[in-house]
Amino acid sequence: MEDDLRQRARGFLSPALVIHTDIVVKNARGIYVEDVDGRRYMDFTSGLATTNIGHNHPKVVEAIKRQAEAFIHSGCMFYYEPLVNLPEMLKKVIPPGLDMFFFSNSGAEAVEGALKLARLYTGRQGIIAFTNAFHGRTFGAASLTTSNIRYRRNYQPFLPSVYHSPYPYCYRCYFGQRPETCSMECYEYLERLLKHIIPPEEVACMIIEPVLGEGGYVVPPPEFLRNLKGLCERWGILLILDEVQSGMGRTGRWFASEHSGIVPDIMTVAKGIASGMPLSAVVSKREIMSEWPPGAHGTTFGGNPVSCAAAMATIEVIEEEGLLGNAMTVGNYAMEILSSIKERHSCVGNVRGLGLMIGIEFVREGKEPYTEGLKKIMGYCLERGLVLLEAGAEKNIIRLAPPLIVKKEEMERGLEILEEAIERIT
Repeated sequence: MEDDLRQRARGFLSPALVIHTDIVVKNARGIYVEDVDGRRYMDFTSGLATTNIGHNHPKVVEAIKRQAEAFIHSGCMFYYEPLVNLPEMLKKVIPPGLDMFFFSNSGAEAVEGALKLARLYTGRQGIIAFTNAFHGRTFGAASLTTSNIRYRRNYQPFLPSVYHSPYPYCYRCYFGQRPETCSMECYEYLERLLKHIIPPEEVACMIIEPVLGEGGYVVPPPEFLRNLKGLCERWGILLILDEVQSGMGRTGRWFASEHSGIVPDIMTVAKGIASGMPLSAVVSKREIMSEWPPGAHGTTFGGNPVSCAAAMATIEVIEEEGLLGNAMTVGNYAMEILSSIKERHSCVGNVRGLGLMIGIEFVREGKEPYTEGLKKIMGYCLERGLVLLEAGAEKNIIRLAPPLIVKKEEMERGLEILEEAIERIT
């Protein structure tokens, strides 16, 4: 049955769509996915960092059923309670001062909306993004994305007036520095960009992931983000934080920006917001979003009532089950184990992360990316029932992102399988 289904899929689905495993799933609960033969896997990817409270949480399933029985679709034709109740709930957990919302369906859509809003509000055209970032695959979002060249190949020219500055990726510093010798050259580069490439008064916005997602689960120094915020304020540039992957509790806080204490002008939210139902949001200050006139942006499916109901249930579960605290506790426990694994295995070059957003970078001698080794390690883990996902331009980084409900013993078991794989492969 599995082979037949996969073969049928290849006959109908575009090869552009990458499905990361050969698992034919039958059902999923919590951190576990079960295939059609009854084999269970620990999903340490949360379905691409989306099922933050676990697969098919009963409270979310019940909310979906209840709303679906009432009505499923509005299409911007009617008001309904979930469309208003959800932003009221979100406002209690998002950074202070962000209080207006535009709902759409995906992270890329939210990024597109944020860019449009920034250009309209400022009357400027320039956009500054950062290397190694992933903001989506739609045309505007892809214009910003540099996490992998395959997302850009054969699609040029992209959106004009987009400029890139180095992301503070300390393990692979663009300027060859180390933390102990760092003088924030990446920030100085950005200032030079504003002196020589595009004048700051022509820049509408800067957009950055407070923790890199697809680019390698890289945590920037908090002072870089704070300096960035100050630079934007100085020149009237809007700061957009892309929290699509890092938000909704993934880092042990509701949003990763809380770790550095900054509040953006605009924020994008998706993935974990609705536990797998399609939903995203552009969130902004009232003074900015209230200038977005009627009809300047729109959506048919954004803010779908069923998705909004799932999102409200998701927020309730994170609060009621104390999942932010669990993410920090289990994430710190994982970092302790991984640091020990790093000491025992030279192929583990770097371990970094916040909460349950952890990057494990595999290298050869001289920090050369160990891409083939990681592929084999992940293959072995999959055979042993552990689903992992790679990241980075060279695909040599594991992004460890289990659901926030994961227990210490489950994390320990998963990392035992990972070390076993390292010992066998390297």
